[in-house]
Amino acid sequence: MFQKLLFVFLGGGLGSVLRFLISKHFNTAFENFYLGTFLVNIIGCLLIGIFVGMELKYILSKPNLLLLVTGFCGGFTTFSAFALENYNIFKSEHYFSLLLYILLSIVLGILAVALGIFIVKQLFN
Repeated sequence: MFQKLLFVFLGGGLGSVLRFLISKHFNTAFENFYLGTFLVNIIGCLLIGIFVGMELKYILSKPNLLLLVTGFCGGFTTFSAFALENYNIFKSEHYFSLLLYILLSIVLGILAVALGIFIVKQLFN
């Protein structure tokens, strides 16, 4: 179990640092568009697809999958995990669940951010 946690920890740290560097460099390129975050999310989706595809073809072992998918992609962007989950729901042909999951995740996620900001403003005003 310790080895699994270590792989997730190492991959997550690397992914987080890379996300920070990319976002810091590209997020100021355009006004009202977070290019760095957008790139990280799309690259993360591509990478998680490549890594899962490699595991399906027996190119990646389970420990490497923990390092790259759960760790690196998880640290790099949680959007990649969200995209993979949506792909899996789509593949299982549960279209109503897919639509519900997408809409609720996005809408409630935005509302949760707004609520968190509101709570802090109320507590520290």
